[in-house]
This record gives sequence, structure tokens and C-alpha cells, in this order.
Amino acid sequence: MSSQPIDNAANQQMPPPLQPAEGTELIAIRDLKVHFDLGGGTFLDKLVGGSPVRRVVKAVDGVSIDIYPGETLGLVGESGCGKSTLGRALLRLTEPTAGHVFYRGRDLARLSRGAMREQRKHLQMIFQDPYASLNPRMTVGQIIGEPIETFRLARGKEADQRVQELMETVGLNKRFIKRYPHEFSGGQRQRIGIARALAVEPEFIVADEPISALDVSIQAQIMNLMERLQRQKNLTYLFISHDLRAIRHVSDRVAVMYLGKLVEIADAKTIYDEPLMPYTKALISAVPVPDPEVEASRQRVVLEGDVPSPINPPPGCRFHTRCPYAIPACQEVIPPLAEIKPNHFAACSRISPEQPDIDRVAPGDAPGLRDAQNIIGS
Repeated sequence: MSSQPIDNAANQQMPPPLQPAEGTELIAIRDLKVHFDLGGGTFLDKLVGGSPVRRVVKAVDGVSIDIYPGETLGLVGESGCGKSTLGRALLRLTEPTAGHVFYRGRDLARLSRGAMREQRKHLQMIFQDPYASLNPRMTVGQIIGEPIETFRLARGKEADQRVQELMETVGLNKRFIKRYPHEFSGGQRQRIGIARALAVEPEFIVADEPISALDVSIQAQIMNLMERLQRQKNLTYLFISHDLRAIRHVSDRVAVMYLGKLVEIADAKTIYDEPLMPYTKALISAVPVPDPEVEASRQRVVLEGDVPSPINPPPGCRFHTRCPYAIPACQEVIPPLAEIKPNHFAACSRISPEQPDIDRVAPGDAPGLRDAQNIIGS
């Protein structure tokens, strides 16, 4: 049985609409949650006569972040941390359980289906699998032209001309307009997906692992194409990937996600050169350096244990079960995402603006714990 997002109205009373602080953000995400109800108990629970307990997957659990016009926000984390679910929830391809997604001041999470449909002209998505996301029964021209027809942006020869221009924009020969997806390589199919996303002239694009299914030789071409299109069309990207090398190449800022929560946010150079969170340090230490001497001298940070289940996440800091710096207080208090350095945010009770280097914090000390308790108690 497939899981479904928990229905907002049936499970909780929604809070009154919020408004983001005045600023220049294009997308403002506020306390966004996506929970999936798996039903009550397991077969074994019912067999032994135990009372069934509803199992809920907390895929995204209270994420707040702003995305600014013209930037690329990279979203990185291990598989299963909720990256793709967050991206889909922004566009309401997956319905949020709670929280708000503001696009130019309008809360997308509260729009009717009809009103949300109109907003999709401005908000598009590039999917991970360039073959599964394309209808094999449609030609390239039909695939790219479908959103143009759906939103009635052009008809007849004008629509055909627009499709051909989009194909040339992404590096495809317009003579291929009547070919089917199986006749193209993986890189070419992803270019078709990008052309389809561009067909309605969007302002914001969620790119969900757009290069993970491609050969390494093709990945750089697709990233360079996306950067060129961003400059030409003033696009804003949420670039989701587990490939930290790709994230570093394309991103202006990077957000690190762990088990449904954001744990660190900073600009790309800072987060790679001066990571604060132990989890971020472990991720970055796993990225190979193309210099044999530097690579030989690097010290790999190896995390013990597996990622806990999002059905029953650990209390307190969700990373404490694998963190080498964890103390008992980490099991009790949920650390807030606080500004430790200018424009550098981290969620860790062991560090604070006064002492941002976790390696220098005294054993057992938690300088950020007081702030965390204040936020929880407010």
C-alpha cells in the first residue's frame, strides 16, 4: 500500500496565515512539514494483540529558508534525508502537511488547485530520471509543446516555431522534433526535460538530481547549460544533489539537510572551506580532491552507524546518534538553526557565535544550549 501525505484538515487545525519578513526573497519557506501516514502498526503488532500505533514518516519536519532571485541554492544530504520531498512540496507536487511556501508574497500551500495551476507557469521542475519523466508515446515536439498548449501561450505555427527555438536553446537539433525519447541519449533526454521546463518561461526551477543519472562526461555539459540559461533568462534554481562536487560548482549558497531538517546554511565557498557541523565536515571529507598529494594528506571523517528511521527519529538533535561530539544534552534539546558567523547558520548545541569551532569546545560544554532552550520555550 502506497503512503499518502497526511491531510491537513483531517489531522490538525491549521494556524493563521503568516507573512514573511519584508525583503528581497523570491521563495520564503516557513516551518514546512511533509509527513506520510503509513497506517497503524505492523502485522506482528496485530498478531501479538498489541495496540496499533500509527506510523508516520517525517520526511520534511520544520524547514525554513529563503531563496533569492537569480541565485542557485544547493540542497545536499544523504539519500533519504528529504531533499526531493522538500523540492516537490515547494511546487505542491507533494502536498505539505503544514507550514507555508511564499512565492512573491503568495502562500502556495494555501492556494486552491485552480490558483496553483496558474502559478505553475512561474514554477517548474527538472526531474532526476531523464527517461522516466518523458512520455515514451510522445515525440519531442509534443513533449516540449505540451505546456505551451496547456497554458495557451501559442498555437499552430507559432507554437511549432517556439518548440524549435527551445530545442536549439538547449543544444538539440530542431530536425529531431519528430523523434521519440528512446532515440536519444541520456544527456539529450535531460536537455529535452530542461526545454520542457523552460517552455512556459518560468522564474523558479527545482532541479531534482538533474545529473545523477548521466555519465560523468555529460554531467559538466548539463551543468554548464543550466548556468548559461540562468544568466540568459535570470532563472532561480533549487539544485538538489548528493554530489558535493556538483553542488560546489553550481551553487551560490548551500543548505545541508539531515533526516528532514536543515542543519547548516552558508555560501558555497564558506561551507566547503569552513564547515561548522560535524555532519557537514563528514560529507565534505568524502569528496575526492584531484590532487594526489593533497588527497593523500587529507583526513577522512567516517561516521559510525546508519541514518535513523524517519518513522521514529531520535529525540533532541537528530544527528546525536552518529555525532562524535555528542553529549547527553544533545539527546534532550532540539538545536535551532542559529547564525554562528555572518550569514553562516548551523544547528548545533555544542557551538555558538563566541565559540564556533567544535574542536575547541570544552568536553561536555554546550554554549549553544541556552539559545536552543529559549527558542523552544518561546
